Amino acid sequence: MAFLPIMLLADAKDNSITYGFLTMLPPLVAIILAFLTRNVIFSLFMGIFTGTFMVNITGSNVFVAFFNAFVDMSGKMVGSLADSWNAGIVLQVLTIGGMIAVITKMGGPRAIAQKLAKRAKTPASAQIYTWIMGFFIFFDDYANSLIVGPIMRPVTDKLKVSREKLAFIIDSTAAPIAGLALISTWVGYELSLIKDAYAILGQPEVNAFAVFVETLPYRFYNILMLAFVFFSAYTLREFGPMHKAALRAHETGHVSNPKSKGVMNQENSFMLPKDGIEYSIYNAIIPIFVLIIVAIVGFYLNGLSSLEGEVLKAVEAAPYSFYAIRECFGSADASIVIFEAALLASLVAIGMGLQQKIFDIHDAIETWVFGAKALVITAVILILAWSLSAVMKEVGTAHYLVAVLSHSTPQFILPSIIFILGSIISFSTGTSYGTMGILMPLTIPLASAVGINTGLEGTDLHSYIVLNIGAVLTGAIFGDHCSPISDTSILSSMAASCDHMDHISTQMYYAVFVGAVAVIFGYLPAAFGVPVYILLPLGLLVIFLVIRFYGKPYFKA
Repeated sequence: MAFLPIMLLADAKDNSITYGFLTMLPPLVAIILAFLTRNVIFSLFMGIFTGTFMVNITGSNVFVAFFNAFVDMSGKMVGSLADSWNAGIVLQVLTIGGMIAVITKMGGPRAIAQKLAKRAKTPASAQIYTWIMGFFIFFDDYANSLIVGPIMRPVTDKLKVSREKLAFIIDSTAAPIAGLALISTWVGYELSLIKDAYAILGQPEVNAFAVFVETLPYRFYNILMLAFVFFSAYTLREFGPMHKAALRAHETGHVSNPKSKGVMNQENSFMLPKDGIEYSIYNAIIPIFVLIIVAIVGFYLNGLSSLEGEVLKAVEAAPYSFYAIRECFGSADASIVIFEAALLASLVAIGMGLQQKIFDIHDAIETWVFGAKALVITAVILILAWSLSAVMKEVGTAHYLVAVLSHSTPQFILPSIIFILGSIISFSTGTSYGTMGILMPLTIPLASAVGINTGLEGTDLHSYIVLNIGAVLTGAIFGDHCSPISDTSILSSMAASCDHMDHISTQMYYAVFVGAVAVIFGYLPAAFGVPVYILLPLGLLVIFLVIRFYGKPYFKA
């Protein structure tokens, strides 16, 4: 090759030449085992070990290679946590989990949900208010299901909305919203993956938060699915298996399928408020407001402290201009800022609970720790994903992929391939997080190489990479929506007290349709350069027209 679109360490370059196709073994092992075992932690672990074993084979002594591989693997895990950015991400995720548990224990989110529920008088309004609640509880998909489902279930049951539709609304306003929110338990993980993958390109100083924000318009599946839920609720039209469920509920009053025996329930939870507590919306609004305001101010101040030279002078000359805000937010260390904001919001929530005598200090800390523990699995996946990325860097996986595929993969098809591959992996593993961790280190270098080799440069190349990042993040959610082993789908079934397979069979029909629209009217034309401000309205129009003219009504006033 006359040039290389990525800048890699010399060792990685040498390893990619030495091992050739074998450099693909770490991610392939992770992906194949994910299919076979449906366990993303084990799959990532074995992918890491495969890579460390490869680089530690010495002579014919396999036992020494095994020992050195384990030592190397543990070193990479420790190194992942030793990085200040990564440590901040882990602390951020755990702290937000603790805050969610405390405000849930205080009954704040439930109070907000109850106020909205009182306004629901028709099947359409009940579904729309359930949809609205999903937007309010934007900071975590698990909290979304835990809070929204149990509150709205009595309301939707009374208005003869099927449990399948309730589970669908819960599931479709959980991960899609958390994936779009600027402050959530997802952000830190996604930022870390983006930052780490850009490091493979030789750009370790890239502003991951700025890139994350740029991907938002390209989250076609998330945006279109949220619109789909609203349109179907507003028009009271359904199609496929969901229409049969809606007719059954409306005509017979059986909100659940009478033939189903596997109704999942979620009545007991450590985080639910104690009996006799007077719910107040301020118990949720104030801590979340503190989190958001402190994060916004923190982004500005943290970013301002890192500016220098002409940029700093320009910001100081007009500190509240759009340019100043953009530069400060773009230079901020999001991992530290959101951690600090979540920690302060947690203290405010605990203080409010103590002042209202909802719990004592022991119960408050125990609740906070419980919430943090619930997200330890996320921290484990984070560490493994970082370590797998480090292994792939060392063996030169991205370098090999770029050399092989950069001249043979059509530019216009790559985002769609990434979206579909992400959905397949996510479907097989039941987790969006693990899918992102596997694909992101491969996607960004490959997108850069394909873009350069097809003549893209500067802003156009950057936009193309951002488009492919969006395909990774949304493909993972699409596959997760269709997967019967998805944790969020299982939780949605529990929250709606719906048979899990009834939920999956009705939701999959809708998810596949929205996924197809995301590819045909999103990723394919976007790769040809069609502006997103044309594609999003077009996709929304297609969604509405299909529901309006293909969907069938089931409710008569």
